[in-house]
Amino acid sequence: MAPSRANSPSSSGSGADYGFLGSVSRFWHKSYAADYIGFALLFTGYMVLQFFVEPFHRMFSLNDLRISFPHVEVERVPLSLDFVYALFIPMIFMIVYNFATGASPHKHHVAVLGFAIAMILTSFLTDVIKNMVGRPRPDLLARCLALPNTPRDILVSIEVCTETDHHRLHDGWRSFPSGHSSFSFAGLGYLSLFLAGKMRIFAHGPGAGIGEHTEKLVRGDLVRALLCGAPLLGATMIAISRCQDYRHDVYDVCIGALLGWTVTYWSYRRYWPRLSSSRCDEPYAGPPGADDMNATRYARVRDEEERIGSGQNVGFELQRINRT
Repeated sequence: MAPSRANSPSSSGSGADYGFLGSVSRFWHKSYAADYIGFALLFTGYMVLQFFVEPFHRMFSLNDLRISFPHVEVERVPLSLDFVYALFIPMIFMIVYNFATGASPHKHHVAVLGFAIAMILTSFLTDVIKNMVGRPRPDLLARCLALPNTPRDILVSIEVCTETDHHRLHDGWRSFPSGHSSFSFAGLGYLSLFLAGKMRIFAHGPGAGIGEHTEKLVRGDLVRALLCGAPLLGATMIAISRCQDYRHDVYDVCIGALLGWTVTYWSYRRYWPRLSSSRCDEPYAGPPGADDMNATRYARVRDEEERIGSGQNVGFELQRINRT
């Protein structure tokens, strides 16, 4: 008797578990492949923006004092130093810290992966917004070098500019938001979150009994709290330097800082619990099969599910009743 079609693999919907596609599916769900592919796509998009996309050129007036500041040739924090301060120093510090504390390979992996995703996503979003908005920098007129007979009381376009340096001219319309600010708050902000989690500055834990409020387990001293906040102070100083160099105004800098901080917090929380969690110094478990130590780690759970033992998790209390 022929087997029923209802019992065949293809008809039961389990055909994806077999063959090449099944192998790809299992690899996809049991590794960080999706994260690395997403990172590669973001990096590719960022490179395209850097080399092939020009910003929207908003019209301007030669009488506009907001864009009449001088063009500073030597910046206080050039792009190369911004990479050193916001990218290399935080990454090296996290790697050294993990080695010094005997962190597992999983901690090393997610610390660097989350940091890298935060940096590339921040850079990509910043450049997308920059090119679409096309806001003139405070030093646009010094970059433009408008024709001598250009009318001063009407709006004019980039056609009146005589500057021949392509990058110097077109970069004059990339004021909003500040890339230095978003990049520094993404990199140094991630380091601040990393330190706050490792030092358990805001850590809380379960209360003494069922139904009681969550009590604080660890009270971070002021020295440790200041150490965790130091990277944010550095990011703030980098952002302020952009106003001092007349590359941005306060509005550009504040929005850039907010963008960088938001993206880095989002990326950090994809791999680490909230800072008030009693397990804030331990990352979430990786995909099944991605880490041999998953069996000894707690699974990825929602924040409200981390309150096991505090009397605020109904499912846990029902399990306790069933055991008794």
